Amino acid sequence: MNDTTHQMPAPELDTTAWLNTPAPLKLSELKGRVVVIHAFQMLCPGCVAEGIPQASSIHRLFSEKGVQVIGLHTVFEHHEVMNLNALTAFVGEYRLPFPVAVDTPSTTGAIPLAMEKYQMRGTPTLIVIDQKGHMRLNHFGRISDMQVGSLIGGLLAEGSQPSGSAANNKTDGDPGEMGGEGCLI
Repeated sequence: MNDTTHQMPAPELDTTAWLNTPAPLKLSELKGRVVVIHAFQMLCPGCVAEGIPQASSIHRLFSEKGVQVIGLHTVFEHHEVMNLNALTAFVGEYRLPFPVAVDTPSTTGAIPLAMEKYQMRGTPTLIVIDQKGHMRLNHFGRISDMQVGSLIGGLLAEGSQPSGSAANNKTDGDPGEMGGEGCLI
């Protein structure tokens, strides 16, 4: 992974629909919580094999500790088959326990709006936002559970301290870490 020392404010998600939540979530309303966004496509092998199980584990382990997991279905290929009906069935079949948003398609190209705002390179992408609303991780591809758990634990500890930085700021991953199963743009 490449390190960076800056903290970028996380932009709001631009979505067309939400599943597993009674109302759309807004990042501005989640300040004070660590937010983990798992960007995926239901036809992406790396998302199904690695990313979705990891996001589900994060939800199971950290949701009671102030961490909000959000799935972001961000489609940049096979648009005609990855529609809301298919996603609803997918979310049910995989028993995703966290809210899932649908990224707004672009009117000028293949890259959806949130994917573009967050400068994602493909799926799966894991984004971690701290309690102040700053992006602390934007990682394409597989990232180890230990690294993610350490980052989340550090951010939770950081949020309980008046100041300091217990977490490393990271951005982007090596697509080779996916073993060739990620879906590049």
